[in-house]
Amino acid sequence: MSSSSDAPPGFHAEPEAVARVILGRRTIHQFRPEVPPLDDVMAALDAARWAPNHHHTEPWRFRLAGPKTIEKIIALNTQVVTRKKGPEAARQKLLRWSTIPGWVIATCRVSEDPQRQEEDYAACCCAVHNLALVLWSRGIGLKWSTGGVTRDPAFAETAGFHPEEERVVGLLWYGYPEKIPAQQRKPLADVLTVLP
Repeated sequence: MSSSSDAPPGFHAEPEAVARVILGRRTIHQFRPEVPPLDDVMAALDAARWAPNHHHTEPWRFRLAGPKTIEKIIALNTQVVTRKKGPEAARQKLLRWSTIPGWVIATCRVSEDPQRQEEDYAACCCAVHNLALVLWSRGIGLKWSTGGVTRDPAFAETAGFHPEEERVVGLLWYGYPEKIPAQQRKPLADVLTVLP
């Protein structure tokens, strides 16, 4: 067993603290109204870009949405939900989405190579998880959404990217949790196979 003095330079994480953040993180559905400090969000975005990525492609792209962009996404979502579920469902979504304090759009650069595309998308998912964990360590929750609005043809233009160059990884909402849901996972024995 190695000690902290055996750790490589820059490797100072306390294992128990890291595990607490990972095991404690939850997807947050209800946020308090206050917007977290921009410094905390920028620190989490900075950590996100240190996710593992094959061939160092760094395929992730993040867009921190301001009020005008958020308003456009909410309007687009209202149209999408109205078409699929009717005006009352759209009104309910509009009311809920209007209370979400922080918005980030995560995308992945498109590759013509299918294997590279798959690896890059996986790397972007790791980046989003980095973001979620660093936010959580600062008391800020995140919800990672891939709902219908993100697949609407108008979403890319609304969010400021070209769909032939980038694909959506998620619409990420963040803020201080109003409620932290309970969560369970299958026992490790149910998902682990020890090979000879």
